[in-house]
Amino acid sequence: MESKKIELLETYLSLYIDHFTVLKAIQDPSSSEIVVLDVRNAPKQVKGDQIQGALAIPAKELQNHLADLDKSKTYVVYDWTEGTTLGKTALLILLSHEFKAFELAGALEGWKGMQLPVEPAK
Repeated sequence: MESKKIELLETYLSLYIDHFTVLKAIQDPSSSEIVVLDVRNAPKQVKGDQIQGALAIPAKELQNHLADLDKSKTYVVYDWTEGTTLGKTALLILLSHEFKAFELAGALEGWKGMQLPVEPAK
């Protein structure tokens, strides 16, 4: 039974990427294969801000934009908080279409809590 718990936790943790890996990527975008996707389903006026350099594609529209994405890149999706499902929905869409993708651990709430770079939502 313990081995099944370990396997489940390993799988769960493999879905996430940490803030510092993403921060390093956005600080040097020319050498990074990471693309950050803001998948919140809200207009920019409601969002207020986003992670610096993020591309805004709402989760509800992601399926229609897959042809616009580069399969050689690694996508990092984020939502408002880790407890919401838009990030997980977007991650499922990307992984189901054979993109390399992760969800940002802690979501936007964690990113901003660590005072990492944000910019006005686009």
